[in-house]
Amino acid sequence: MRGRPEAWADADLRFDREVGWSGPSSPSEPWLATFAGLTLEMRTTEAGQVGLFPEHAALLGWLQDRVGAAGNTPTILNLFAYTGLATLVLAANGAAVTHVDASRPTIAWARRNAELSGLADRPIRWILDDARAFVTREARRGRRYAGIILDPPSYGHGPGSGAWQIETDLPELLVACAAILDNGGFMLLTAHTPAFDARHLADLLGHALHRPAAAIEGGDLTLETVDGRQLELGAFARSPGGA
Repeated sequence: MRGRPEAWADADLRFDREVGWSGPSSPSEPWLATFAGLTLEMRTTEAGQVGLFPEHAALLGWLQDRVGAAGNTPTILNLFAYTGLATLVLAANGAAVTHVDASRPTIAWARRNAELSGLADRPIRWILDDARAFVTREARRGRRYAGIILDPPSYGHGPGSGAWQIETDLPELLVACAAILDNGGFMLLTAHTPAFDARHLADLLGHALHRPAAAIEGGDLTLETVDGRQLELGAFARSPGGA
C-alpha cells in the first residue's frame, strides 16, 4: 500500500493508529471467514486486530502432526490462546485442549468460534487466567501436558497478577512450562515482538528445555502479498518432542 496509496480507496476497512478504523464497511459489524477448515468470526478491535493472525497458518500442519504422533487424545496447553485458532485445530484433530487467556471477552469470542466450527462439544477447558499463575498452579497439582503452545504479547495485564513484559517474564514462564511438559512432549513458541527473532526464541526455548539451540527448529512468520513481497510478522521456535 505504501507504493500504491490509491489502493486504499478500494479497501473495505482500514486502520490508522491515530484515527482508528475507517472505510465503506461498518467497523462494528462482525463477519465470518473460513480458515484452515474452520468458521471464524472476525471483528475489528481497538488495537487494530480482527481476531486472526493468518501468518500462523504455516504452523498448523506441524501441530496436526504432533497430535497424530502423540496417540490417543493428547492433552495440550494453549497459553495466550486468543480467539482459538490453534485450540480449534488441535481439538478438530483429536486433542483435549486447555485454552488459557487473560481476557474474558476474548475467551467468549473463542467459544463462539468453536460453536461456528461445530467443535463446541470437543474436550476444551476454557480458562480465564494469567498464564504465569495458571502454570504455577498446574505444577502444584502435578498436571502434565503432551504439548504446550505459547503466543505471548509484548505487553499485557493478567487478572490479579500485574503487568506482563515479554523481555523479563518470558524466560521464567518457559522454564515453568518445561516443568509441566511430558517427557517427549512438544513446545511451540511464537512472538510478534521485533527484538524476538527466531534465533532469540530458539535460545530461550532451548535453555528452558535444557537442549542446545541447534536442536530447536525456528523461522520467520511471514505473509506473501499478491505482488510477491514478504511481510515479516514475527518468528517462531519449536521443539518437536519425541523420544
